[in-house]
Amino acid sequence: MALSTQVRASSGSAFPWKYDVFLSFRGEDTRNGFTDYLYNELQRRGIRTFRDDPQLERGTAISPELLTAIEQSRFTIVVLSPNYATSTWCLLELSKILECMEERGTILPIFYEVNPSDVRHQRGSFAEAFQEHEEEFGEGNEEVKGWRDALNKVASLAGWTSRDYRYETELIREIVQALWSKVHPSLTVFDSSEKLVGMDTRLNEIEVLLDKEANDVRFIGIWGMGGIGKTTLARLVYEKISHQFDVCIFLDDVRKVSTPHDLVCLQKQILSQTLKEENVQVWNVYSGMTDKEIFL
Repeated sequence: MALSTQVRASSGSAFPWKYDVFLSFRGEDTRNGFTDYLYNELQRRGIRTFRDDPQLERGTAISPELLTAIEQSRFTIVVLSPNYATSTWCLLELSKILECMEERGTILPIFYEVNPSDVRHQRGSFAEAFQEHEEEFGEGNEEVKGWRDALNKVASLAGWTSRDYRYETELIREIVQALWSKVHPSLTVFDSSEKLVGMDTRLNEIEVLLDKEANDVRFIGIWGMGGIGKTTLARLVYEKISHQFDVCIFLDDVRKVSTPHDLVCLQKQILSQTLKEENVQVWNVYSGMTDKEIFL
């Protein structure tokens, strides 16, 4: 049994989410740094993530494409950076996010180089930003009040503060793991096992053999007569532990594709899922094992 991170994040949900995550951020602050690294890591883990095109024209209203993307996203990560509140676009975006997701509790804030209390009470750079907004729109403007309220609400949510981490890679790893746990259909294991007599016992036995704390490689064989649930058990084990790995693949019925011709198809499947590329070229069994262009 090999392990792979092919995720159907919206399975188990009654809603046809197009995206698992919508990224809200101030482009000038983090687009080419933190947010870019976070986006790439989310994508690499198979978490479908929307971020806006930097070429989109930024006006006084959110584009219809962004409004639709927010509505079609299951979760939102809001990267609250020092200049986030200077952008009316970001504040309009945040208001729409709260409108769609506040009741669902699917908004995850990241306080990037800012103090959560400064965001909540609009102090520091946030105070300066709102002073400019009030000069532009007028003191007491209802829309500006709504933006203040939106920031207060999002800053009151549990999230991550970048200053609590020594390295950004550590922060990103923790965020991605948390998102994976939320979008991964982990209940599938328990829903399936409840309907299979004796499966819980078998799963517990294999969990002991796996010994997740051991720093080694494990091969576990499951054997027995046909039709007793060996493949089902292997798939349940895979579903239960696959989220802990960066790359995982589940292959079944390998014996049926063990001829040299069909092995090429098997190699393509393994390489495309491992490298996360749809059109991996494998010309023959030997090239699938040795072609440097595939692995570079």
